[in-house]
Amino acid sequence: MSANLVLRGTLVGHSDAVTSLATSTENPDILVSASRDKTLMVWSLTRDENNYGVAKRSLHGHNHFVQDVAISSDGQYALSASWDKTLRLWDLNTGKTTRRFVGHSKDVMSVSFSPDNRQIISSSRDKTIKIWNTLGECKYTITDDNHANWVSC
Repeated sequence: MSANLVLRGTLVGHSDAVTSLATSTENPDILVSASRDKTLMVWSLTRDENNYGVAKRSLHGHNHFVQDVAISSDGQYALSASWDKTLRLWDLNTGKTTRRFVGHSKDVMSVSFSPDNRQIISSSRDKTIKIWNTLGECKYTITDDNHANWVSC
């Protein structure tokens, strides 16, 4: 059986390519988008046929492309990965960065929360995977000499 997908609408707001989207099961009407315009946007999705979503806020702080975004399981926080070699933890209620993670030596390609939101995982073009606590402290760095190229998870 094949599914037929129908375009329902377009969310307009970024000035460059969108690189990642994230939502949570806790709050599925909220969507966060990451972009090469160096920002994230928080969207409130609607069921209105004329307007499928409203931009609630734009999150600024990275000084290079934002490559990936993840939302905590409770829907309160977002993580972003950037080509500026950092991760940021954002409070989605205030739109502010609550923590900045520094430790990768090249572009950060992907981020993820652990299921309990107590650990953060990132991967980078520096061929490493890092495991962080929510205080911004890198607890483990996983390297593998067998990686000939960058790592994404």
